Amino acid sequence: MSEQSVFRIVSRRARPACEAAYEALVKAMFDEARRFPGYLSAELIPPPRPGGEYQIVQRFATQADLDRWNASPERLDWMEKLSTVADGAPEYRLLHGLDAWFAPTSLPVAKTPPRWRLTLVSWLGIYPTVAVLLIFVGPLLEGLPQLLRIAVITALVAVLMSYVIMPRLTRWLGAWLRR
Repeated sequence: MSEQSVFRIVSRRARPACEAAYEALVKAMFDEARRFPGYLSAELIPPPRPGGEYQIVQRFATQADLDRWNASPERLDWMEKLSTVADGAPEYRLLHGLDAWFAPTSLPVAKTPPRWRLTLVSWLGIYPTVAVLLIFVGPLLEGLPQLLRIAVITALVAVLMSYVIMPRLTRWLGAWLRR
């Protein structure tokens, strides 16, 4: 995940008896948006209870990419189509870069992954990262005091886990985590 990436969270209700049409239109909009430069991903999260708010999480590479999508005639067309099956105007919330990991969320989660799965995915990232760093970087740090070596290794682990390892692991294993 880049520090420049932007997450837009959209909250909106479907009109009663229009839920299936709303979901179909949102998914069709995602298909068209994927062709836009800088559009990285999107997910539709249904409400936890009938009649509740849907959440849409869209990710763009930069704010400029989001602005380009917002100003596009294609998006305006989709907003018009969605207005026929949605109640009221959408509510938007933006998160930038790592804020998305640490900001409090208002997204309803139907079911949190079991703790053992989260622990296993974390270990799958931590173990090889620490092993590789100890094998390749450890010898370069031998002249340093032990606490300083530990500080350097753990700092590298934290950076790699946040920026490289966990974003990929959660993307690759996301379906298994949420199952």
